[in-house]
Amino acid sequence: MAPERHRRGEVLDALRGAGAPLGVADVADRLAVHPNTARFHLDALVADGAAERTLERPSGPGRPRTVYTARPGMDRGGSRGYRLLAQILLSRLAAAGPDARREAESAGREWGRFLVDRPPPYARTSADDAAARLTALLADLDFAPDPDGDVVRLRHCPFLELAEEYGPLVCDVHLGIMRGALAELDAPVEAEGLEPFAEPAACLARLRRT
Repeated sequence: MAPERHRRGEVLDALRGAGAPLGVADVADRLAVHPNTARFHLDALVADGAAERTLERPSGPGRPRTVYTARPGMDRGGSRGYRLLAQILLSRLAAAGPDARREAESAGREWGRFLVDRPPPYARTSADDAAARLTALLADLDFAPDPDGDVVRLRHCPFLELAEEYGPLVCDVHLGIMRGALAELDAPVEAEGLEPFAEPAACLARLRRT
């Protein structure tokens, strides 16, 4: 753990164990650090949403004191294991047998409908506009799309390691996202297929005018 993160954890532990709001000087005394160091980490905890800053009403004359308390809940610092979670879910889906790929595409379709910007009521979306909206969505998802007529080159895969490990399941989710987005746009174009690693540095998504 980096020294600053370690110190920030100590400050947060001090707030949690205090039982009452602490001022900068209180934290500095408890941890034997300079008040400026304590203030720096307290402000960082507030910015991260791990602590709250309030003004304590004085018991007598004088200015109100700034005090800090730890917000309830788990510490939001530290590492995340989202890739492991994805591997767990994909491995369970892969064990579903012949229906696994259909379920993967279906999940992608639902998310594609949710992620795309829906057109206003009664507005007709042309095939070109739908393709442009789909390209924008793929760019937002970090696929680095490069449209070329009815082919969209996907030059980056944000789930590359998972796609290499679970192959078609991940690609079916991608294809489902595109199909769901185009279906939501109700445009005369659909995602005909997705060719993973069709080129040395790209997957190819093929669109078809309907």
